[in-house]
Amino acid sequence: MNFPQHIAFICDGNRRWALKKGLPEFAGHKQAVEVTIDQLVDHSIKLHIPYLSFWVLSTENWLRGKDWINRYFKLMHYFFKTKLKKLIAKGVKVKIIGNLTQLPKNIQKILKELEKKSQNNKKITVIIAINYGGRDEIVRAINKLLAKKGPALDKGRAFTLEKEFANYLDTTGIPDPDLLIRTGEANVRLSGFMLWQIAYTELYFTNTLFPDFTPQKLDEAIAWLQHQKRNFGK
Repeated sequence: MNFPQHIAFICDGNRRWALKKGLPEFAGHKQAVEVTIDQLVDHSIKLHIPYLSFWVLSTENWLRGKDWINRYFKLMHYFFKTKLKKLIAKGVKVKIIGNLTQLPKNIQKILKELEKKSQNNKKITVIIAINYGGRDEIVRAINKLLAKKGPALDKGRAFTLEKEFANYLDTTGIPDPDLLIRTGEANVRLSGFMLWQIAYTELYFTNTLFPDFTPQKLDEAIAWLQHQKRNFGK
């Protein structure tokens, strides 16, 4: 049976959810952070899933304009300040990935505090990908590698072994996802999420918009995974 150790989400469809219901644009994002993520984390704890990832902001989302970004970070400030703290109280360990240096200082401060306060929690690790892009992550990893080992690299090889390179990624120490779920009317693309990590991840695309993705929907995705033949190229 393929029972996942790590499930990753591309949380798509928040704006469409609000539009379909005739609600303000950020109503879908608010539903996602107030209800959906909370329920999915609780359900994953019950299922004993060790790792859960949510992509909440991509490096490309900045193109939506300053007004959108400012309103988004206001919502994220609330999410990190209230909802994630409640999850930490339940035993959740929080791990943040992405290019954090470009985030507002108050957001950076909260994220560092959340990671520090939750570092010894063991019920589940929740990875929040914010200002994250797969290509950006790989470029940053290469720069970290060169900064540390540049002069010592053998002239005969441009890169180190795969496992060694993975230590320079944002997800170092975290197993690759077994299952990647993209919500939001079946946009069948990865949009650059975890490009290195998902080499052998099973991809699950659903028409369900992220605010409507319930624990029951998660059970359906896991049941689908358990019927997949995973041979990892063997």
